[in-house]
This record gives sequence, structure tokens and C-alpha cells, in this order.
Amino acid sequence: MLVKKENPMRRTVLFAALVAAPAAATDLRFDAAPTELCLAAVSDDAQAYDCIGRAATACMEQPGGETTVGMGFCLDAELDLWDGKLNGAYQALRADLTAQDAGRTNAAISLSDSARDMQRAWIGFRDARCSFEAAQWQGGTGSSPAFLGCAMQMTAEQTLYLWSVLQGAR
Repeated sequence: MLVKKENPMRRTVLFAALVAAPAAATDLRFDAAPTELCLAAVSDDAQAYDCIGRAATACMEQPGGETTVGMGFCLDAELDLWDGKLNGAYQALRADLTAQDAGRTNAAISLSDSARDMQRAWIGFRDARCSFEAAQWQGGTGSSPAFLGCAMQMTAEQTLYLWSVLQGAR
């Protein structure tokens, strides 16, 4: 099982945003329904990409959601939603690939181990890319939403990729 490695940049970004949190941001409520309903309604895998960010966008439309802290809250909440989906997809895929590996003879490469290695490398790439996105704000208030938006988008895309592999679409 691949253990979620907490990104120190995410922790730093969230701490910085919370230190300056206005009272209005604490009234925000995140509802996963816009993303979930969109995913339930798609008829092909390509349409699922349009669902990414729906719940965060709806969250940011609330009073206080347009603030840096509000955006950070909403993006982080949808990131957590996709992270849970990613972990479920990854675990299901690894179980499926482990079963495939058991049925293969003379396989030089384990599919399950290869998926594990790919996922570990992807985590490092996601974290580096999103840290770069945040760095472009040079420590400004936009760095938090930049990092979280990037992490949410990339996590969602990786989830959809793993789902497609699991369904045999690739």
C-alpha cells in the first residue's frame, strides 16, 4: 500500500493562509456534490475532466470564498476529495495488477510493482510542479491558491488516469 506523504509546502501554505484568516472564511462550507454529480453524469472518460474543480468553484462563490483564505479552503477541500478517490483507485488498481501478475508466467516486470513505482514518481513530480507554481507568486498571497489549485488539478487528473487503467481503457 502506498502511504500518503504529506507535502511540507502544502502545510506551510495552509498555515500561512490560516494565520491571516478573516472571520468570513470560517463561515465557508464545502459541498462535494457539484463534483460528485458531474462525475455521475458523464458518459465517457473524457467528460470526467470537466468535473475537476466544480465543488471548489461553487465553494468560492460563497461570501468570503473570493478571498485568498477562502480560495485556499475551497481548493484544499476538493484536493482532499480527489486524494481520497486517488487512494481508492490506486488500491483497486494495485489489487487488480497483483492478481494479473499471479496469472502471468515468465513476466520480467511486475505490473503491480511498476504501478507502485509510477505512483511514487508521480507524487514527487506533482509536489515539485505545484511548488514551482507557488514560487511564481514570490511568497505573495496567491502562492497558497496556486499550490492548492495545482495539486487539486493534478491529483484529479491522476485519479482519472488510474480509473481508466483499471477499466482497461488504456
